[in-house]
Amino acid sequence: MKLSREEVLHIARLARVALTEAEITRMSEQLSNLLEHFEVLQQVDTEGVPPTAQSVELQSVMRDDVIVPSLSQDDVLANAPRREDDCFRVRAVLE
Repeated sequence: MKLSREEVLHIARLARVALTEAEITRMSEQLSNLLEHFEVLQQVDTEGVPPTAQSVELQSVMRDDVIVPSLSQDDVLANAPRREDDCFRVRAVLE
């Protein structure tokens, strides 16, 4: 399918791209070649092939949550430079 100059300019306007005359000629050829590739793909028999969203099986990269005992409050506060009751004491950042 050969795209006309007007069709290339219309696509460029939709994409908000300014093209020189040389670019219009080059884009016309490149976009036409791309559409020809899609025409070939449309001829492929896909009967009986289920539609998929992914070409490969998805795998979770997250590990399973494992419950482990946590530190006691005294152990957590043991290395605190400043503490007040059962809390960390920090300098005020805002006035």
